[in-house]
Amino acid sequence: QVQLAESGGGSVQAGGSLRLSCAVSGFTYSSYTYMGWFRQAPGKEREGVAGIYTGRDFTWYADSVKGRFTISRDNAKNTLYLQMNSLKPEDTAMYYCAAGTVKQSLRVTMRNPKLVDYWGKGTLVTISS
Repeated sequence: QVQLAESGGGSVQAGGSLRLSCAVSGFTYSSYTYMGWFRQAPGKEREGVAGIYTGRDFTWYADSVKGRFTISRDNAKNTLYLQMNSLKPEDTAMYYCAAGTVKQSLRVTMRNPKLVDYWGKGTLVTISS
């Protein structure tokens, strides 16, 4: 049974930083699997933020977070991270850890939440101006 557990959310002022973590269990890594982060703001659809293959250091980022967020993983610790810098009020959302098999490409998979195989329960990030 795959389980994803996020942590690290909280409230910070604009310009600040947060580091999210996702503890992964029961998930089998392969050349075709990935892990990633999605977010959902109130009244908005869930959107992909950043993704990374589990077997190689190939990443994808949403345009809105490029240069500010960094995704990384430690397969030995079964943990996924999202370092978020220069945070903006528009980054306020529930952040979800995701994992699964890549569908067509990492970009395609991360742009369509319906393609995700496994979800965590989320961690709330609130950025005040």
